Amino acid sequence: MSSNNESQSFLIGQRKRIALVAHDNKKAELIEWVNRNRDQLLKHELHATGTTGSLIEAALGIPVIRYKSGPLGGDQQLGARIADQFIDVLIFLADPLEAQPHDSDVRALTRLASVWNIPMACNLSTADFILTSPYMTSTYERIVPTFERYLKRDIKIHPNP
Repeated sequence: MSSNNESQSFLIGQRKRIALVAHDNKKAELIEWVNRNRDQLLKHELHATGTTGSLIEAALGIPVIRYKSGPLGGDQQLGARIADQFIDVLIFLADPLEAQPHDSDVRALTRLASVWNIPMACNLSTADFILTSPYMTSTYERIVPTFERYLKRDIKIHPNP
């Protein structure tokens, strides 16, 4: 990892740490995609939220690093892993036609993927593009702002009247 005052870089190795998440109405679609891309996915470390992880394990016959179910905190656990630089790619098939009780957690997870500049797919076309990118089989230097200005911003605290 290198850094300067404005940005820092993180080297992503050839073996990516891929987080896979799917809402209930998208789980079958994700499992079909996982099966279709089995050979490529087996080269990487897979992470997933609860039920999705169980389904992926059954489909691929390999262990998946599993977190809690999304509504029970799994989305937030993955978000923390992204912030700590332990996730390299996020594939999140959210159901765009159905409100989720944990929509705020979903937004927070996708926001963290943007903040930390990791590739994120929200549909299978984008997931296909990511998985077939030459970067998936090589190293990649991911550039991220240091957030120094944000961390050093002046906060005015007004005493209570």
